[in-house]
Order: sequence, then structure tokens, then C-alpha cells
Amino acid sequence: MIAFAHKPGLVAYLTCGDPDLQSSREIALALIDAGADVIELGVPFSDPVADGPVIQRASERALRAEVSLTQVIGVGAEIRKARPKTGLIIFTYINPVLRLGLDGFAKRLADAGIDGALVTDLIVEEAGEYISLMRSRELATVFLAAPTSTDDRLRRIAEASRGFVYAVSRTGITGEQKQLAGDAAELVRRVRRFTSLPVAVGFGVSNAEQFQAVGEFADAAVIGSAIVALVEKDGRNAAKAVEEFVRALRRQQVRANSIS
Repeated sequence: MIAFAHKPGLVAYLTCGDPDLQSSREIALALIDAGADVIELGVPFSDPVADGPVIQRASERALRAEVSLTQVIGVGAEIRKARPKTGLIIFTYINPVLRLGLDGFAKRLADAGIDGALVTDLIVEEAGEYISLMRSRELATVFLAAPTSTDDRLRRIAEASRGFVYAVSRTGITGEQKQLAGDAAELVRRVRRFTSLPVAVGFGVSNAEQFQAVGEFADAAVIGSAIVALVEKDGRNAAKAVEEFVRALRRQQVRANSIS
């Protein structure tokens, strides 16, 4: 179930299969136990155009191990059994989904107990069949909203989304940034004109200060590259590092809330 028990909520991304599938499972469980509300299970892809160099390298490592969408869904099923209440999203590009077939993809997600998917390069204007099949199995369809989107397009994205809306803090690719983009808050305000769904801000959120800043205007923050960088550094021993990273975010959140 996709729900944010914290303010702000935390959507944590990892590239499945980097360094291996068993480690990805352990890292996901560590993230959950440290306070992540939703886990995005990233499917490695050969041409991840929306991702920065850290996630690109992670995808390359996972692809060398021949990690597939089906295997990532299998990891999701294991996580669901271990942590029944955590939100689980498959984060993928459309090509692996098409290889399975849209209906087959939706069926496998539902059978695994995964809550839904974010298909990064599937635009809302071409997603009618996908949305219909996902909704027939009560699966969330998360779409990206960008600062450059018109109000008409934001409305269509909001109407098509279930679970939450992913607000991209800036144009370009994922990656750690020293400062949040200034138009992130304005984008969240615009999205909220069209939906009551939670809005999560991603692309560039990488430290406690940015995480807390996002919480001032959005329901949740998405952190990916900072987590994947810890996995790149520590490999099979990364579970402890990512757990401490998230616990530090939550500690600062508690301190900030107590001051306010």
C-alpha cells in the first residue's frame, strides 16, 4: 500500500541487481527499517536516458549480471512477504514492459503484491491501454510531472496517476545536486490544483537539508542517486550504510520538527 506515514515521506530508489539481487533485497529491507515509506525497485536498462551517471553505472553493473524485469519483480515479491505494509513500486522504462506484454506485466505485479509502477518514458498521451490494465488489477500508475509541463498536461498526468504524482524538480537527468531547483515548489503547487494525491519531489534530493526543505512544500521526497552511490561504494556491505543514511535523515527531521 502506498502511504506516507512520515512528513515528509521518503521514496527510496535502488537499482536492483547492483551488486546482486540478494544484496538489493537486503538493502531494500534496511531502507524500510530505517524509515522509507516507499521503495522504488529500479529495473536496469541499457539506455537509461533519464538517469545520471551514478544510476547509469549501476544499471551497467546489473545488466552485466543479466538482471531482468522478471527477476526484479521476484525481489519485490520477497520484500512484500518480509515487509507487508511497505509501498513497493517498479521503476522501469517501457521496453522491458513491452517484452513481457502489458497484461503480463500487470498480472505479475499483482501476483507479487507490488503496488504499481512508474514507467519513465511512457507518456500519458500514449498510456491508455497500460492505465486500463493496471487499474483492472488495482495497481498504481505513477507518472512524472515536469516544470515545463503545461497546465493541461499536468491535469492529464494528475488524472492518470494513482498512488502519488512524481514531480521532477528540474529538467534533465537524475543526480545529486548542491541546491534544489527553485521551481520545485511552484510545480508542486500547480500539480495540487488538479489532484488530492500526494506529490513526491525527485531529481536532485540528496541530503538531509534538501530532504527537510522538500517537506516544507511537498508530501514526500524521492532519493535515488545518493543511495545508489552508497551501494556503488560499499557493494554487498551497503545495507548498513544506507540504513544509517536514512536514519540520519529521520533524526534531522525530528530535530527540525521539535524546533518548529
